[in-house]
Amino acid sequence: MARSARGGVRLSKIYTKKGDAGSTQLATGSAAQKHGLRIHAYGDVDELNCVVGELTTTLQQHEHEPAHLAGLLRIQQELFDLGGELAFPADDPIIKYSKSYIRRASVEQLEMEMDEWLAQLPPLADFVLPGGHIVNAKAHVCRAVCRRAERAIVALHEHEPVREEVLAYVNRLSDWLFVFSREACRFYGVAELLWDQTRYAPKSSG
Repeated sequence: MARSARGGVRLSKIYTKKGDAGSTQLATGSAAQKHGLRIHAYGDVDELNCVVGELTTTLQQHEHEPAHLAGLLRIQQELFDLGGELAFPADDPIIKYSKSYIRRASVEQLEMEMDEWLAQLPPLADFVLPGGHIVNAKAHVCRAVCRRAERAIVALHEHEPVREEVLAYVNRLSDWLFVFSREACRFYGVAELLWDQTRYAPKSSG
């Protein structure tokens, strides 16, 4: 690992063989078991960023609203910041002084965008299912992975403190992805798939 000309970290070698016995290193260099709560948390955030990246790429392959794409690209940057923060122990001073961590403004931005979309969407009359359009379906995958990441972060928080902005962000992001899935159906002009409760209605005997 070395510093690049731009001042960032340049990975000169990917494999180190140090993790073969089931441990890894936090950003401070301290050892941690790969099944530990902190590793689970930032690993799930990493997976979330991957599926959001897949959603972003799918959006780019279709006609799209520029604000939708901009929102997803911003979220990918924020998720990388979040994963980086979780890679440090809670008491590390870098969390206090770092410029790249989740702020309340990021939570408020998600809320503002949801409010704008909800003003254009019809009220939900029933539960919705993933599908109807590929962007909707992939947004639901992102939502489900986000909920899992949130559970992992909450589990970590019960043992080591996590900043309240982080907890609020992952909670609001799953809501954002759900509303975005509905907004995608509206934008592409397709009907949302509804959960059909009439399947359980008593059948007439004739």
